[in-house]
Amino acid sequence: MATLKDVALLAGVSVKTVSNVVNGYSFVKPENERRVREALAATGYKPNVGARNLRRGRTGFIALMVPELSIPYFGELAGGVITAAHEHDWSVLIEQTQGQREPERATLASLGPHMVDGAIISPEALEKDDFTPHAIPMVLLGEHALDVPIDHVGIDNVLAARTAVQHLIDTGRTRIAVIGQNPSRGTATQRLAGYREALEAAGLPQQDSLVAPANRYHHKDGADAMAHLLAQPSPPDAVFCFNDMLAHGAVRAAAERGYRVPQDIAIVGFDNTEHSAYSLPSLTTIAPDKTALAKAAVDLIRDRANGDNGAPKDIQIPFTLEIRESTVPAT
Repeated sequence: MATLKDVALLAGVSVKTVSNVVNGYSFVKPENERRVREALAATGYKPNVGARNLRRGRTGFIALMVPELSIPYFGELAGGVITAAHEHDWSVLIEQTQGQREPERATLASLGPHMVDGAIISPEALEKDDFTPHAIPMVLLGEHALDVPIDHVGIDNVLAARTAVQHLIDTGRTRIAVIGQNPSRGTATQRLAGYREALEAAGLPQQDSLVAPANRYHHKDGADAMAHLLAQPSPPDAVFCFNDMLAHGAVRAAAERGYRVPQDIAIVGFDNTEHSAYSLPSLTTIAPDKTALAKAAVDLIRDRANGDNGAPKDIQIPFTLEIRESTVPAT
């Protein structure tokens, strides 16, 4: 394997200059940087990431804690975190907790500077008292009702839910149900609040019979909840689901009972997972910028690892509403 000395000899510069270019330092003369990069390409030099991390006092790893990788949103999020982490020479250790408090607490307790340089966590069941001072940087994703002094990256769930429900109202729907109510999920509480705010602003009645719970956010949960809603004497003419898997299950249950989507009942999801653009009908859904979310979280870990000791940061990521066939018929 080529060494820094081999590259330096070919480029006609010092080993220190090659090291500065490899490590991304900006105080290298443009001509020297050009010669070094040409020499790097010619020799096929590959930096020893492990040795570099040892010199920096780093492990070379960050952790990502998510509820379930089988839920497409978290799988896509994990891919984004891995891509962003690789830009900083980090590998990602992923732990899934099934959204249960004890596995989440155990994962938190296991994380330390001997294992990882930082952690990105997306909890569902943790409580404020579960967070204790940690020796590594941490970033909290999504849920922010815990009021803990930790960096946070997420979207405005209340506004996103209002946007989704307002779209249903704008299409003429008046009996709008919701699937996904779950008091133990902070994001569910926020999305339910946005749903209620949209109905109130439009002067539409709020009926408990139109609020369908979901213990988990899988296809079956959405299908079961939709079956319950459609069995009512006055079924809904629209449904807002708290994630795309619930929405896809709801579409299936509606079709099995002879309802046309969106002619008879319109359905909106949340997360804009890849399948949503290719389902039949394609799914209208709230689309958080998952790439920006992953990058912001990793950048916060980088900044803290590099000595940023400022106050906790709260970064809000934008979202859009992707309008598709489940609410607006194809023309």
